[in-house]
Amino acid sequence: MKTLLLLALALSFSFSTEDELIIKMTKDISSVTTQDSGRDIKIIRVQEVSHKLLDDFTKTSRPCPPFCIQSTKINPNIDTIAELEIFKFMKEKITNQKGIIIDSRLKNWFEIETIPSAINIPYPIILHSKKEKIAQIFKLLGMKIENNGEWNFDNAKELTIFDNGLWCSQASFLIKGLLKYHYPSSKIHYYRDGLQGWKLLGLTTVVHKEIK
Repeated sequence: MKTLLLLALALSFSFSTEDELIIKMTKDISSVTTQDSGRDIKIIRVQEVSHKLLDDFTKTSRPCPPFCIQSTKINPNIDTIAELEIFKFMKEKITNQKGIIIDSRLKNWFEIETIPSAINIPYPIILHSKKEKIAQIFKLLGMKIENNGEWNFDNAKELTIFDNGLWCSQASFLIKGLLKYHYPSSKIHYYRDGLQGWKLLGLTTVVHKEIK
C-alpha cells in the first residue's frame, strides 16, 4: 500500500505547470494551491487518463451497520458541500485563516492519507471528552471564553468536516458533538463525499506518516 500511495502522489505532481494540465477541475480551474504543514501544496487531478484506484476505496460494499449510507443533509442548518466548494473554501477561508478543514477520522487513518490542509480532530475526542477539554479545542478554533464564563463564537472559524465518504459516519458523529456544545451550525460545512470522493476525482492527497 505504501507503494500505491507514493505512486498516487507522484502522478498528482507529475505535471507542474498550468499549460501541461490536460485534466482540469473545471474548464476554467486547472489547480488550487493551499497550505499544509507550513508548505504550499498544489492540488491537481491525476493526469493519467487510464489511472484507477487500487486501494480500499475501490470497495463498493461494506457491512451496514456500521458502514451505512449517510444522509445528504446531515443537519437542516448545515450546508452539505462538494469539491468545488472546498476549492473556494481553501481560497477564501484557509488562505485568510478564517476557516479550517477537519479530518474527523481516527488518527492512524489521517496519517496514512488525507486532503491537503486538513487537520485531524478524531470524532471520539469531541464525543467523549469533558467540557474543559472541549473548551481547549474550541479556543484553538477561535472561540473566546468571556469573563463570565460564556463561550463566544463570534470569531470562531468556519469548519469543513469530512471522513471516508458516503458510507462513513465519523463526520456526522463529530458534527453532532460540535452542535452539542453549541458550535454555530452556520459555521459548519459537511463534505459528504469524503476522502473516497476526493480520490475518485484523482485529486492530490498528502501522507503524514509512511507505512512501514
